[in-house]
Amino acid sequence: MKKGRLEAFSDGVFAVIITILVLEMKVPRGTDWQALKQVLPVFLCYVLSYLYVGIYWNNHHHLLHASERVTGGILWANLFLLFCLSLTPFTTAWMGQNNLAPLPVAVYGVILLLAGIAYFILTRCLIAHHGKDSVLARSIGRDWKGTVSVLVYAFAIALAFVRPWLACACYAIVAVMWLLPDPRIEKHMQR
Repeated sequence: MKKGRLEAFSDGVFAVIITILVLEMKVPRGTDWQALKQVLPVFLCYVLSYLYVGIYWNNHHHLLHASERVTGGILWANLFLLFCLSLTPFTTAWMGQNNLAPLPVAVYGVILLLAGIAYFILTRCLIAHHGKDSVLARSIGRDWKGTVSVLVYAFAIALAFVRPWLACACYAIVAVMWLLPDPRIEKHMQR
C-alpha cells in the first residue's frame, strides 16, 4: 500500500505531541526573576523534549521519503514509535515539575530508550520490505547513531538514580548528536 496515509497520520500525531508539550507549561506565579527561576526546570525539560520530538519528526520524514510502500507490519511498527513518543509530554511534565528527581528522570530515559528501540524496529521493517539493496538500506547503513543512542539512554537511566542532572546531560548529548545533520538519505536519494 502507499505511504501517504501513514505520513499524514504521523505528522498529525507529532503536531499533537508538540502542542501537548507546550500546554503542560504553566505560567509562573509572580512577575520577577525569582518567579521565572522557579519554572526554569520545566522550561528546560520542555526544550529538551521539543528537540527530541523535532528530531524524530525530521528523521521519520526522511525515512518515509526514502520509502515507496508500507505494509501492515510497518503500520504497527510506526504506531509503536508514535505511542512511545506520545508519552513524552507526561514524562516531561513529571520530570520538570519535580525538579529532576531521580525516578522521573529515569522514567524519561525509559521513554527515550523505548522510542529509540521503536525507531530501530521501524527502520528494520522498512528495510526488510524494500530490500537490502534499496536506497533506504544503503542510507541507514550500520546506524551507529541509533546504537550509541540506545546505549547512552541505558547508561543514563541507571545514572538518574545517582546523579539526575548528569543523566539529563546524557539525554542532551544524544539530542545534540542527532541535531548534527545526517545527509545519508538525502545523498542516496539524489543519486
